Amino acid sequence: MAEQKEFVIGGAEGDLVQQLAQMSNRHGLISGATGTGKTVTLQVLAESFSRLGVPVFAADIKGDLSGLANAGKPHAKIDERLDKIPLKNYQQKPCPVVFWDIYGERGHPIRSTISEMGPLLLSNLLNLNDTQSGILYACFKIADDQGLLLLDLKDLRSMLNWMGDNAKALRNEYGNISSASVGAIQRRLMVMEEQGAEYFFGEPAVKLSDLMQVDFSGNGVISLFDATKLMAKAPGIYSTFLLWLLSELFEQLPEVGDNDKPKMVFFFDEAHLLFNQAPKVLIDKIEQVVRLIRSKGVGIYFITQSPLDIPENILGQLGMKIQHALRSFTPKDRKVIKSVAQAFPPNPTFDTETVITDLGIGEALVSVLDNKGRSQPVQRTLIRPPESQIGPLTKDERQQRIIRSPLSGRYDNPLDRESAFEVLKERAEKLLAQEELAESEITQTKTKAKSVRKSKRQTPMEAFVKSAARAIGSQVGRRVIRGILGSIFGGR
Repeated sequence: MAEQKEFVIGGAEGDLVQQLAQMSNRHGLISGATGTGKTVTLQVLAESFSRLGVPVFAADIKGDLSGLANAGKPHAKIDERLDKIPLKNYQQKPCPVVFWDIYGERGHPIRSTISEMGPLLLSNLLNLNDTQSGILYACFKIADDQGLLLLDLKDLRSMLNWMGDNAKALRNEYGNISSASVGAIQRRLMVMEEQGAEYFFGEPAVKLSDLMQVDFSGNGVISLFDATKLMAKAPGIYSTFLLWLLSELFEQLPEVGDNDKPKMVFFFDEAHLLFNQAPKVLIDKIEQVVRLIRSKGVGIYFITQSPLDIPENILGQLGMKIQHALRSFTPKDRKVIKSVAQAFPPNPTFDTETVITDLGIGEALVSVLDNKGRSQPVQRTLIRPPESQIGPLTKDERQQRIIRSPLSGRYDNPLDRESAFEVLKERAEKLLAQEELAESEITQTKTKAKSVRKSKRQTPMEAFVKSAARAIGSQVGRRVIRGILGSIFGGR
């Protein structure tokens, strides 16, 4: 049997609108107003890639995509749509799905470490200014220099605390470390922890290989990331996590060039969250990843309400565009519609700007690439019905699939191996014991000195020793000795 080279998106005037598998790493966009059918279109694309044998990672914002794991059910609306689209071999059947959830409630726990996330993404997540970001970068650099692992939030907090306590000793090598900036970062970490970040940062961290599986029938496994609770509590963590995952794919996957199909496709719902108020350095990073990751065989598909939510330099790199209806209520809306229409290759049979506001639910303007990578004229398209279930699974159905998952038990129990928190705590305890011993010896020396009468006058050296002893015995002295000895550096 010949390998499938394309899949059907829908029908236009009796013809099929199809996406070439070999062009599917050129990325894509699904956009449109609320309630126009974007979620079903995402479902159609996800199951189509799965049938091609391509692993899929998709964020499920509303929980509706969980129906991918069940076969679809006969319905009059589906029959009506099929009558208008000349589909062959349409068969209602499920897709292989693995469920993931940061909180571990509606899927397997999914985690990353602080070190893997890196200072750039963390600075954006914490909304730090330039000075605070500089301190966070220094924190990572010092941890690397000292061989300290930053795995979870307590590691990062303990590292920042230590930097604040030893700011003077660190200044020459790592620059000024302001206690006010350290305190501001710590407060942001507390807020993030309240939003559930402690569930995400830690080990065992997710392995990319577990997100890129193919089942025994040759279907790509769909990794469905449930974000219903996360979006309500911490949309910033949601967008940062997905961007981290893209970056990890970019860093770890080898170059593959132009394959006959992608190695993986990645659906990023509510994509506007990625770009809202993001600093230029982060936007530049995203642009770089989008531009270069296709050579790693990864296709990225953004889902958002308006194409204008996506920066122009990134929008220009998206090969497939599916535009559901936009509504025109204000002069600003009309400007948006005109701009969106102009981005499509024109079709001489209709006016794109007019059609955008006239599209029905489950209908879209679609433009794809030909086998030479050229954009084809936009077509008014009826999106085909999915073969899997439209709508979510029941709670029991989801739980049964989580229990039967091949990854069951692999990520359930968090690990807490020795890292920065434990190492710094041990060093601090040793240092405290040394200080207490020194204080005890000084006290004993003073007691002996009082019992011995000396008739001769103190020399300058004796006076200095006594002065140093008093300093060591004080709280200020302890800080000085800590800085001089540098014992917290681990013998540097």
